[in-house]
Amino acid sequence: MGNGLLEFAINALKIIIVFVTIVSVVPLLVWVERRGSAFMQNRLGPNRVGPLGLLQLLADAIKFIFKEEFIPDHADKVLYFMAPGLTLLPAALTFAAVPFSTPVTIGGHTINMQIADINVGIIYIFAVASLAVYGVLTAGWSSGNKYSLLGALRACSQMISYEIAMGLSLIGVLIMYQTFSLNEMITAQLGSFNFHWRGLQYAVKYLPAWGIFYQPLSFILFVTCGFAETNRMPFDLPEGEAELVGGYHTEYGGFKFNMFFMGEYGHMITSSALITTLFFGGYALPGISPEQVAAFWLDHGAGLAQTLHLSVTDTSSLMTTLTHLLVFCLKTGFWLFFYVWVRWTLPRFRYDQLMDLGWKTLLPWSIANLAISATVIFFAHLK
Repeated sequence: MGNGLLEFAINALKIIIVFVTIVSVVPLLVWVERRGSAFMQNRLGPNRVGPLGLLQLLADAIKFIFKEEFIPDHADKVLYFMAPGLTLLPAALTFAAVPFSTPVTIGGHTINMQIADINVGIIYIFAVASLAVYGVLTAGWSSGNKYSLLGALRACSQMISYEIAMGLSLIGVLIMYQTFSLNEMITAQLGSFNFHWRGLQYAVKYLPAWGIFYQPLSFILFVTCGFAETNRMPFDLPEGEAELVGGYHTEYGGFKFNMFFMGEYGHMITSSALITTLFFGGYALPGISPEQVAAFWLDHGAGLAQTLHLSVTDTSSLMTTLTHLLVFCLKTGFWLFFYVWVRWTLPRFRYDQLMDLGWKTLLPWSIANLAISATVIFFAHLK
């Protein structure tokens, strides 16, 4: 097999694995959400089908697949069927630029643990993620339902309000890292917190060089806007069951409704992965470089290498990759749980409160954070 064909096969395999993983994690997140909300509200949650109610997910999937298909009388049929796909596709594509572990080298061939190493990865993610609103707008418009249309209009205005604040909140981060590459951002967060002010150096040995310590205000703004972008409580006004029945997906059922569900959770996964990458060191262990992890496995991986029938060097590379992958999954998993935690803690905003928060609070603070970051970095030469 030629090198070009081998690269194509590896990239195709990575795409399939990442997509299947995201789709497989969605039912697990639904289970965590239902069991987590039950725990917070002192009730049982799903506990009948399978141990701890785990097989309830399979029962729900079968129900979604075999539910009767229906199309509203006044629907635009082409757009009606396109909308779920337009919502799910951006959720899957955004994860392509996220690095989830260090490269692995087996038999002299190196494989990046990232679908596409894009030097403008953060711009790509923002560009693709913003396309999801077209699926929501298409669903609301094509359904021929006034509640669906109102939900779509809410989603559009909400996206405009919070996309601006989210973009501005990250400019301070980009100025600090001086790169658009997510891989380089992770590299910049290795080591310990180090601050330079006019030639004087202030270092905290046991504090990792994570973005949250350099850009705490940016972190708060980004996480808040992330909830709004994913239409999660307390920002789920586009659905608003109390006043809009179900919002933009009121007229959807069965597998089509399930695709909207998967799109929402897919955006949650990407948002959590971005928070991990930008502010919590990505896949890196705090205070420990990938080289140190590789050296550990090089010293202690001889027995494992014999079991795997690989060289000690290849085993060290493989275990280093798996170690960092586990770290990335744990960090991302925490923020996914945080999404669930907030949903069952805070009530939904009124629509005027939602708009006021976006335009009158988050946007001014994003601009202020940009000004403060630029001033401090200019005078302090932050590294």
